[in-house]
Amino acid sequence: MIKFSALLLSLLSLPLWANILQEAINNAPKGSKLELPKGVYKGNIVIDKPLIIEGKNHTAVIEGDGKGTVITIKSPFVSLKNLTIQKSGGEHEKVAAGIKLLNVNNCNIINCKLQDVLFGIDVENSSDCNISKNYITSKPFSLGLRGDAIRLWYSNDNILSENHIYKARDFVVWYSHGNLIEKNFGEFGRYSLHFMYTGKNIVKNNKFSHNSVGIFFMYSQDTVAVNNTVKNSLGTTGLGIGMKDCSNYTIEGNKILYCARGLYIDRSPFEPDTVNHINDNYILYNSEGIHFHSLSLNNIFKNNVIKGNIETVVNDSYNMKVTQNRWEGNYWDNYEGFDKNGDGVGDTPYNLYYYADKMWLLNPNVKFFYGSPVISILNFLAKLAPISEPIKLLTDKYPKITEGKRL
Repeated sequence: MIKFSALLLSLLSLPLWANILQEAINNAPKGSKLELPKGVYKGNIVIDKPLIIEGKNHTAVIEGDGKGTVITIKSPFVSLKNLTIQKSGGEHEKVAAGIKLLNVNNCNIINCKLQDVLFGIDVENSSDCNISKNYITSKPFSLGLRGDAIRLWYSNDNILSENHIYKARDFVVWYSHGNLIEKNFGEFGRYSLHFMYTGKNIVKNNKFSHNSVGIFFMYSQDTVAVNNTVKNSLGTTGLGIGMKDCSNYTIEGNKILYCARGLYIDRSPFEPDTVNHINDNYILYNSEGIHFHSLSLNNIFKNNVIKGNIETVVNDSYNMKVTQNRWEGNYWDNYEGFDKNGDGVGDTPYNLYYYADKMWLLNPNVKFFYGSPVISILNFLAKLAPISEPIKLLTDKYPKITEGKRL
């Protein structure tokens, strides 16, 4: 490995407009390492050869001119480490970004700070890259006008780990497969994670808070989401984890708390003869614990803790048969049975009914009063003396009496 810091030190006295960094990149041998001293370097650079560019404690700042992308990588085996990258353009049509990877592989973006950039890290048709331990925040625009913190487009087998995303728009994974997304933290954005037409991704140990939407999977299959925490996804679009037209999923060990909708299921599983396994999750203190939209059959709900939600399960379609999903061994905080033999399982099944009297609660103007004493009394009266025969939403034959392990 050739270190190429001497050239940079000799050129550091030149003004910013001289673009010493691009000159150093152009003159550096392939595979060399540029160690950047503290300072501000002109951005809008292009890296077209294997190279390492490394700063120290983010004191080396690569600053764009407010137009386009700050760093464009067009070569495999490029590494950026410990840098501050700022001031991209604001053009959505150009996907102006802090860092753009184009048709490359085996690149590393490690421990960089990206700020005042429209899009953070844009990964297009690039695979086997490691994007880890970065801090990413967008421009100070309204939520919908910010760019995506991380954007994968036709990019496979990448590692995205321990990134901190703050006040960007989305973290999106489109047409991309086999990626590992773990230990990321995102807050005050729109979509914490948004998947479209993807497969075989692993999503684990992430934490997302105060975003409009937690993790939303769409038109995808063969994916595992385990041990994630999603909380405080509020507002009219707020949901914790959502699946639309998704097949052969495992949703396991996740914690979904304080969301408008905890788990949202829309026409999933989609492919014939497939199932989704939804096991060992904590669905706690949401306005709606589980929300079914459109026909969704053959989901298996097992060993989940469903507690403290204002509405346990919501079905917004008359034609949907929630009973054709499998419910087994879940803990329901409103179960009213007993456990005489002490085996931890209720002696009678848990049955959840939908009363026609409650249809008016779906009116969004009335939802404001959810949880109020008036609504509680009306719900009690509807169960005590329903004006029509209730509809059974689901049956859990073996409901758990206790929650099991605590959070």
